[in-house]
Amino acid sequence: MRRTSQYRTLPGNDVPVVLSRDGAHGPVVHSLNNAALARGIRADSRVVDVQAIHPDLHVETADTEGDRALILRLVHWARRWCPWTVQDVDHGLILDVTGAAHLFGGEAALLRDMYQRFALQGLTARLALAPTRGAAQALARYGTAHTICTSGDVAAALAPLPVIALRLDPQAARLLNRLGLKTIGDLAHVPRTALMRRFASTAADHNPLILLDRALGQAPDPLNAPPDHRRFMARSRLPEPVVDPVPHLKGLITDLCDTLAQAELGARQLRFTIYRIDGECRTIRFATARASRDPAHILRLFDGKLDTLDPGFGFDLLTLEATVTEPVSLIQDSLNGKRDPSGDVAGLLDRLTARLGPDKVTWSAWIETHKPERVEGRISALRGAPTAPPTLTRERPLRILDPAEEVRVIYAVPEGPPSQFRWRRVVYQTLRHAGPERIAPEWWMDRPGTRLRDYYKVEVQGGRRFWLYREGVVQDGRGDEPRWFLHGFFA
Repeated sequence: MRRTSQYRTLPGNDVPVVLSRDGAHGPVVHSLNNAALARGIRADSRVVDVQAIHPDLHVETADTEGDRALILRLVHWARRWCPWTVQDVDHGLILDVTGAAHLFGGEAALLRDMYQRFALQGLTARLALAPTRGAAQALARYGTAHTICTSGDVAAALAPLPVIALRLDPQAARLLNRLGLKTIGDLAHVPRTALMRRFASTAADHNPLILLDRALGQAPDPLNAPPDHRRFMARSRLPEPVVDPVPHLKGLITDLCDTLAQAELGARQLRFTIYRIDGECRTIRFATARASRDPAHILRLFDGKLDTLDPGFGFDLLTLEATVTEPVSLIQDSLNGKRDPSGDVAGLLDRLTARLGPDKVTWSAWIETHKPERVEGRISALRGAPTAPPTLTRERPLRILDPAEEVRVIYAVPEGPPSQFRWRRVVYQTLRHAGPERIAPEWWMDRPGTRLRDYYKVEVQGGRRFWLYREGVVQDGRGDEPRWFLHGFFA
């Protein structure tokens, strides 16, 4: 007999709390705790309407992305009880515990263990054990807590529950309620012929008759559990504690690289951990510029790192895990004996990053933008390859001042550059100029009221060439008189 355990997590607070999300006409209730449910608040209600009735209601913004990430982690964490776990569509988990309950001392003991382990994480779980997935889902949400239902009691256990417990959409549930079919028992006793004609065009996942048959075990409803995350880890258990991990590194790295080679993968991020005899553990993390499974290269990444590792009174377990991997095909080396230049650069970046830190080894990242000071950024060398600079239709100075330095204009040509200006206490006389080049504010990034810029290339006495710009124009409504700045130097 196949049994399915289903549960959902709910916060258990005495204060009415709701989480809100954006709706068509303002924020709506996304989820709520038991105290809010006791007051009659329901999901999808408008927050302003609920607050008008309950002024003491506490409202927080829902983190839907965080919820999905948590549920995904719980799907794999729950496999401590059985190998088949899957995420429910309504923020719950479904477990196929067929043949696994006896490992925990029976079904009642299994449910107690589930409840206690979720409570240790600050989560309140509603649990139900039933022969079918549909029955477990309905009992977990609308039945009594910690329900255990046998195959002969499914129909009787589901009969008093509302039809919405079958996971119907609200429109189908309202239709059944108008027909007088308010409970699952009412739906089960009504002649099926009339309902089959009415719901003939309804999809199987929303057809009340098909959902009823699945809940009663009269139609198949298998689980499609996602596969486990494959972990690539090498372990070394020592017969007695030691304080120096160096003699054991080569074997660990070789074992991990052999495992990665069989899967045609390479490591992008590595985690080395020692487990001390006092119960503490110490971890060192590495990252590579590109996926690698070269034992010699990975071993060199440990140079200078182990000196900061505190072994305490010794450790008896070491692990090396590839936390992030990427495909690396088996490629034959070059027959001419030449080295791979890209591989040499990647190895150099890895060694420099391991010694200096990921924020110390960077290269340029070019951005499509109007503002000259935003064109070039810096990113970690391990996060991606350098990008080609954007194609420029106009000449740009070799050196950019960031931020630009304000200059004092002594005399300016109307609608042109300054004839004389003072910068860093030196007066310059303009001989010739080119421009203007107007750069408008980036409204999607700049603050309201940002003024446009008119850039000029000017050549002064002595041959020096500057890049100046006037911020704003007269009577543009965004400030006082325009200001002048020096932004760069040409050759």
